[in-house]
Amino acid sequence: MSTIDDLPPLRQVIADHELRARKSLGQNFLLDLNLTAKIARQAGDLSRVDVLEVGPGPGGLTRGLLSEGARKVLAIEKDARCLPALAEIAARYPGQLEVIEGDALDIDPLAHLTPPIRVAANLPYNVGTELLVRWLTPPTWPPFWQSLTLMFQREVAERIVAQPGSKTYGRLAVLAQWRTDARIAMSLPPEAFTPAPKVSSAVVHLTALPAPRFEANAQVLSRVVAMAFNQRRKMLRAALKGLVPGIEDRLIAAGIKPTDRAEQLSIEAFCALAREVKAAQG
Repeated sequence: MSTIDDLPPLRQVIADHELRARKSLGQNFLLDLNLTAKIARQAGDLSRVDVLEVGPGPGGLTRGLLSEGARKVLAIEKDARCLPALAEIAARYPGQLEVIEGDALDIDPLAHLTPPIRVAANLPYNVGTELLVRWLTPPTWPPFWQSLTLMFQREVAERIVAQPGSKTYGRLAVLAQWRTDARIAMSLPPEAFTPAPKVSSAVVHLTALPAPRFEANAQVLSRVVAMAFNQRRKMLRAALKGLVPGIEDRLIAAGIKPTDRAEQLSIEAFCALAREVKAAQG
């Protein structure tokens, strides 16, 4: 028996349904249900919230979320092989689990969820960063979610929480920390997964701020940051050449040395530059 509910242990579920993880889908399954429940707890009190989960696989984290009292879990799964195992969980938790087969990049979860909403997922490695950027850059803010509790490769997690001046500081850090409080909540060794990945993993918890830390147009800021870090070894006057006429003057007006490099700038400085670029664009 498992230790969080009366469903079979995950090893048995995987064996019964012949669920070998597929590299093409970025799958690495967590087997320890005590661990999945611990991850679920990082998302806070779930009793009055709906939870979006992407890539549930055999349902380890799904069971953790439900056992921790989630009001409802919407699980989006691309791999049809996992659906029978998820159906067994849905039967164990009547009315609390809805499973949609499909690609999370193509599905609007808001049609199936009632606010307040939180996101918790052991994201497939091949779409994790793209999904995070989408959740961080909606057309309006605050977003549909209160918080994101997400599993990433350790190096991606460190990029999300990185500080200016570090080698890991880049676009992800600016986009995440401009609008959220971001922290690494826990780390997991490769042997916690099957198959064991070559790298360690970490759970990142991001809490949406009511408003961004500093005023800036989201689209302009995103473009400025992308251009600056695409050529991070170059001085900003070169990396941002062609962004708007007179970029050196705009940098100086924002209080930035044209000879600075992207990794030296704080989020506040990037926002100041985005305001200057926006003004130049009219």
